[in-house]
Amino acid sequence: MQAAPVRATAIPSLTEALRAVESLLMSGGQRTARRNAWASVLEDRRRAKDRIEAERVLAQALTTRSS
Repeated sequence: MQAAPVRATAIPSLTEALRAVESLLMSGGQRTARRNAWASVLEDRRRAKDRIEAERVLAQALTTRSS
């Protein structure tokens, strides 16, 4: 009697599984809108970081100038 053949299929990660479900449930337009929204969030974070850095530089310049 022979053993059953073993299949070497990789178990998908949770991320891959969620993306597969997402692709089944969401239309292309919704995915695009979500990606655009996330890109907007990242851009807002970048601008906020730049603004904080500019404020720090200006405050440092004012402190140095008044001394």
